[in-house]
Amino acid sequence: MTHRDEEPGVSRRRVLECMTWAGTGVLWTVTGGVPRSLGLVDQALAAGSTGLTFLQISDSHIGFDKPANPNAKGTLEEAIGKISAMPTRPSFMIHTGDITHLSKAAEFDDAERIISQAKLDVHYVPGEHDFIDEEVKFYRERYGRGTRGAGWYSFDANGVHFIGLVNVVDLKAGGLGNLGAEQLEWLEDDLKGRSKSTPVVVFAHIPLWTVYPTWGWGTEDGARALDYLKGFGSVTVLNGHIHQVMQKVEGNVTFHTARSTAFPQPAPGTAPSPGPMKVADDRLRSLLGIASIDFKPGNERLAIIDTPLQG
Repeated sequence: MTHRDEEPGVSRRRVLECMTWAGTGVLWTVTGGVPRSLGLVDQALAAGSTGLTFLQISDSHIGFDKPANPNAKGTLEEAIGKISAMPTRPSFMIHTGDITHLSKAAEFDDAERIISQAKLDVHYVPGEHDFIDEEVKFYRERYGRGTRGAGWYSFDANGVHFIGLVNVVDLKAGGLGNLGAEQLEWLEDDLKGRSKSTPVVVFAHIPLWTVYPTWGWGTEDGARALDYLKGFGSVTVLNGHIHQVMQKVEGNVTFHTARSTAFPQPAPGTAPSPGPMKVADDRLRSLLGIASIDFKPGNERLAIIDTPLQG
């Protein structure tokens, strides 16, 4: 494995600090904090799963039509096609925000039409691009029923506790995410009384860990949320927003950001600012993709497969 900023032969310590995967289609599992490969995606999926498998997609940006990808609808359709063709049917799907680009009703309609072709239950959290409409009603009308506040909620599946958080309201300086006191109080209450052996999956749009604050790639009060999760033996935090795969393992917590299905963004600090990154047409689909997450009872970590649309 080669980290962007280091030569081959990266140290074990650096691997545990921040793993950046090139999307080669390898299934990884982390046991006791040490990552190991279980094989290529096709081999791993063909072997099937005896536990819970679910999918993460993110940053569809339906309505985006700039040179970085003039056909965001088409690449979302490709991603959903990959999901429909998976030999092991996932239990459900999580979408970590920026479903649309400009929060228009027609964009939400197009996204729903395409995503529904996977024939899976989908659990959403909003991105900042989903809250652009003046009354902030289109997202809430479609996905906010049964949620609290701006759209946070939790549910349980196969012994795993899932928590959907909203950190795109009242963004802080530089665009940093924000959870707010009301949501944090709800989170603390939601976790009270739960067995510390319960695996927990938290998902939100902007990373809860600080990836690159200069670009707003982090959540200002994310540390408070993570404090409430410290006592749990297995915590996985899934985010989008930065349009690239990055992972960090810190104690009991695995942080993971997903690719976009629309367009890539530059690696932290490698450009004057974040935003849609134009790449050669024959490279685009290698930088877009989906993630599959597998939980097997008795394992300390959830295994995550990142699958690019191509390559």
